[in-house]
Amino acid sequence: MAVYLSTALRQRLVEIDDHRCAYCHTSQGNSGNPMVVDHLLPRSKGGATTFENLCFACYRCNLFKSSQVEAIDPLSGETVPLFHPRRNRWGDHFAWNEAGLRILGLTPIGRATVTALNMNNVVIIDARRNWVRLGWRPIAD
Repeated sequence: MAVYLSTALRQRLVEIDDHRCAYCHTSQGNSGNPMVVDHLLPRSKGGATTFENLCFACYRCNLFKSSQVEAIDPLSGETVPLFHPRRNRWGDHFAWNEAGLRILGLTPIGRATVTALNMNNVVIIDARRNWVRLGWRPIAD
């Protein structure tokens, strides 16, 4: 079900997320699909439609995230929270590989999020490869 966002709230999201997925940093132009609004704490778990609980996400990250708020770190086997774009800094938990095609999880949160959201799926890797050929460079902030 679509969620109504005021113009002011949508503009705040645009400014902070810059039409990129807050998880995988894929741009709207790179993914070929419009960004969707993701509830960090899903509405099904009591999450509100407020700036602190919203981010832009690409269709694929949003689809794989679904209502998850935690996942298993594949290295330690521990259950950890997923990356929270409003509380965590992307560069603390993720990095790009040398080619700029794959996202590497640097921490338990990063590794669990990369795995749970399938952030290096074949479709997005191919899209990134095409964009890299055109001179696109990933943003690491």
